[in-house]
Amino acid sequence: MSVDDVSKAQHCNKYPSARKAFERYTWAVSLFKSASIVSLLTLLSRITGMLRELLMASIFGASALTDAFNVAFRIPNLFRRLFAEGAFSQAFVPVLAATLTEKGQEETKQLISQVALVLMVVLLATSLLGVLAAPVLVWIMASGLQQNAQTMDLAIQMTRFMFPYIAFMSLVALAAGVLNTWRKFAVPAATPVLLNLSMIFFAYLGAPWFDRMGFPSIYALVLGVMVGGVLQLTAQIWALRRLGLLPHVWRLPGGLWRSFGTAWQAASTQKILRLMGPSLLGVSVAQLSLLINTQIASHMTVGSVSWLSYADRLMEFPTALLGVALGVVLTPQLSQAKASQDMAQYSALLDWGLRWVFVLALPCSLALLLFSTPLVSVLFHYGAFNPNDVEQTRLALMGYGLGLMGLVAIKVLAPGFYASEDTQTPVRIAIGVLLLTQLMNVLWVPLFAHAGLALSIGIGAMINAALLWFFLKRSGRYTPEPGWPRLICQGAISAFLMGVFLHWANGQWNWIEMREQALWRLVAIGLVLLTGGGIYLGTLWLLGFRAKTLLTPKNLKSSNEL
Repeated sequence: MSVDDVSKAQHCNKYPSARKAFERYTWAVSLFKSASIVSLLTLLSRITGMLRELLMASIFGASALTDAFNVAFRIPNLFRRLFAEGAFSQAFVPVLAATLTEKGQEETKQLISQVALVLMVVLLATSLLGVLAAPVLVWIMASGLQQNAQTMDLAIQMTRFMFPYIAFMSLVALAAGVLNTWRKFAVPAATPVLLNLSMIFFAYLGAPWFDRMGFPSIYALVLGVMVGGVLQLTAQIWALRRLGLLPHVWRLPGGLWRSFGTAWQAASTQKILRLMGPSLLGVSVAQLSLLINTQIASHMTVGSVSWLSYADRLMEFPTALLGVALGVVLTPQLSQAKASQDMAQYSALLDWGLRWVFVLALPCSLALLLFSTPLVSVLFHYGAFNPNDVEQTRLALMGYGLGLMGLVAIKVLAPGFYASEDTQTPVRIAIGVLLLTQLMNVLWVPLFAHAGLALSIGIGAMINAALLWFFLKRSGRYTPEPGWPRLICQGAISAFLMGVFLHWANGQWNWIEMREQALWRLVAIGLVLLTGGGIYLGTLWLLGFRAKTLLTPKNLKSSNEL
């Protein structure tokens, strides 16, 4: 605490109203610091992820090999998002937090050990089934790979090698839930960097070695994934051990298998399983859309799955960075506001988050639409990644870019339902949007091939966000604060001027032919993006917008007051 803070604290002892103001101040600073840590580590993860994709594009390009790897890697990732980071985390963390609050640390440690034991046994069985069922899983995910028997066999083998990755990541999700409950955000946010670094290391050094040994060089990425999973789990174990929270499943009374039966029947375990049901349905909708699109893409031109994957990686950079930061700040405050029945505060928090979405996601979306060729060229156009790959990835990126604002807005709007314990409305909307997306695929795919899949997702995301906003407003949980028409006009004018500049810069140089001038191309895109950002922010400022109005939610109250 600084000298100023100490003097403020002393002043607060004399004046109760000042004490409340100081509590609000210190609480807001704490939340901002936590959000900043998560955001910075997420940024580091996305940067290393982009370096990973750049290296993969350079070494492997967009080919049958990369299609096979992307399908094989998506299968354990699909299960990871369904169970580990999705349904399990959403069910486990509330039960864990409630146990800690109501029963203390000893009971909570017992809960952690019981859940860890159940999870380990289930994961062992799941991994064995996944390895055996790999041919069926690959066929369900991408039956189009059968057009080339070698590609299909390669995808099956890589799926078998990588399927145990779900076991590592599910245990990582358990550890991350514990660490986040104890407000230790850094390690869970940083561990994805280890996967990226592992894949970079093995792609760069392992691919030539596998090639010399007569094996497909793409197996280097498989080894990188598995080593990355081990490294992530090791980091979490180290953090849990330092806090004295490492599960001791072998110390549970009654022996391992009897302990498993006891742990499975425990009230807390059964409660987690009950809570996982609705969460699993909600998460499944988004993953089902991904599965359908991968299936459709696998029947298209060779490289289609990879083009969509590269575009998706680039689009996820702003989505994850903005979404994670806003989610960390908003979710706990919305829950506290709902618990105290302060719906004015609840609405103000949602409004604050949506204003950040509009101000930050608008220029990012415009850049993906108008400046896609330079972005794809600078990031991926090296080695085996040829000009046609640039063009096809660019088309997919434009489709995703159209829905960027919707994808980020969902990160703000969905917690508005979950904090009110309303899980049905978002699920119903998601199911409706999934059906609509597939209808749009019927329209767009014949016209735009793989880019039509991205376009359907982009439009679907905007519709999803619009429906979430509508139902929040209709239910009375959200009422827009004054000033939105002015903010929209300010943003539209600023974005238009930035767009004119980006359109000019896009055609000013032949970004694809500048491949041999990699350093100059990198400098040029950096200058263009900085200038475009300067035009956008400068115009906003000239039109009267001040960023300080968005630094804290309106009428922010401390956790004590809520």
